[in-house]
Amino acid sequence: MNNNDREILRLLANKWLEIATQPVMEERKRLWTALKDLHAERPMILFETWTLDNYVTNDELECEDQANHGMERHIRAMIRQAVELGDDIVLEPCWRIGWHINGTGYGVEIKSHHAIDITGGSTGYAFENPIKTPQDIDLLKPRQWSVNREGTLKYQERLNDIFGDILPVVLHGTTGMGAGLTGDLFRFIGNDRLMTWVYDEPEAIHRIMTYLRDDRLAYFDFLEKEKVLGLNNNSATVGSGSPGWTTALPQPDYKGTARLKDLWLGMESQETTAISPSMFNEFFLPYMADICKKFGLVYYGCCEPVHDRWDHIISLIPNVRGVSISHWCDMKAIAEMLGKSCVFSRKPRPAPISGVTPDFEMLKKDIVETLTAAKDCNLEIVFRDVYRINNDRPRLRKWADMVRSLIAG
Repeated sequence: MNNNDREILRLLANKWLEIATQPVMEERKRLWTALKDLHAERPMILFETWTLDNYVTNDELECEDQANHGMERHIRAMIRQAVELGDDIVLEPCWRIGWHINGTGYGVEIKSHHAIDITGGSTGYAFENPIKTPQDIDLLKPRQWSVNREGTLKYQERLNDIFGDILPVVLHGTTGMGAGLTGDLFRFIGNDRLMTWVYDEPEAIHRIMTYLRDDRLAYFDFLEKEKVLGLNNNSATVGSGSPGWTTALPQPDYKGTARLKDLWLGMESQETTAISPSMFNEFFLPYMADICKKFGLVYYGCCEPVHDRWDHIISLIPNVRGVSISHWCDMKAIAEMLGKSCVFSRKPRPAPISGVTPDFEMLKKDIVETLTAAKDCNLEIVFRDVYRINNDRPRLRKWADMVRSLIAG
């Protein structure tokens, strides 16, 4: 690394550490922990900035080597969010990395085609589904994995050489634990077959779901056996939600090596929204539940509504601790079902804050309805899936200030 790039990253590391050691970060950790321990002191708020186009522009990047741009952009984005936005983001006084894991494919190629819009963005895409007949399921092969220990340690050494004396580089282990089975099912067979095969080819659905369940269990068992898991009861995002701070993990018999039962798992099934609750319970949920049993806590859901199938979910996955409440969900109904038994993880509708002009009346209405419905719940408000704000970052702070004002009121 040239001296210019090294100095830029060191200056950014110093700024990160300055923010991370402020008293407010410890207070936010305490409040997130109270929320995930199910005795929230106030609703927590978070805005995911990583999806935003040009939250940090290319013109702002100062490193000469493009290989350093990803790290620089991430550090600048997190610092900017912590300084500007006014939500409950937590920066920790360290830089976490995970083991580099390599894996083989499924035995079939899943090609995607991205659509380029008038701004040059490529958010929308479609898949070429490789499994078109039940016979094609025979093409699926068991995946295999390996840990690149030498490469990981060299990467840690490189980061330590850059800024480890400022911001400790912690080889923490894997933390992003997710197991959305129906996402891969959708990629394998496409939406039309997903909708019709539950009627026309039910055994084919069961075969693929068995394969996907066994694949995930094999992967997670591999990580545990190789001792490369990392606790995620910290600033790591769990599921489609927020930091995993909780005193419920790790388990009481934890002795320093993380196991699956010491971790959060993210589980969701957006692709089966149009499937009836009874058929969801028959064809999909049991396979998902088999994986959830291995973990300590589960954050369930993403964009799918859960109010019409919550009784099925909680009966088979009793260790759900957080539930994603999208704008397709009946908030009043699910709030009554949850009470204080789970975190009510509200996802506001992205459209009113997106585009050229934000609609703050609509944004206010959404938050008021949320606070009213979830007044007796352990509530977090996580704004995600926002892509374009017309380079108008102040609107994000305006939203956060509005939410805090409504909460206080």
